[in-house]
Amino acid sequence: MRHRHGYRKIGTNSAHRKALLANLAISLIEHGKIETTITKAKELRSYAEKLVTVARKGDSNAHRAVFASLQCKESTKKLVNEIAPKYTERNGGYTRITRTRIRRGDATTMAFIEFV
Repeated sequence: MRHRHGYRKIGTNSAHRKALLANLAISLIEHGKIETTITKAKELRSYAEKLVTVARKGDSNAHRAVFASLQCKESTKKLVNEIAPKYTERNGGYTRITRTRIRRGDATTMAFIEFV
């Protein structure tokens, strides 16, 4: 049972989960909207919204903190300079999850995740 457990395991070990969330966040920042499974989308929402909250400050420490999580210079620049300034007046809720379809191969629910 996962009573009050802090995160979803997504069927992987901790290193793979960390890399998966970082890569999904990079894709979300790059494209603005991606399609993934509903479980990964819900976990990515928490990860990405924390990054946007840190990036809203826009100073060099924000760059360092975001880069430490993403390890991608282009995505870090885009998040801190273009995406985060849009949300300076908003207190959370930077992403939207929309369920799309049921995947044919394994019948899992798919969803779009995008920035609001």
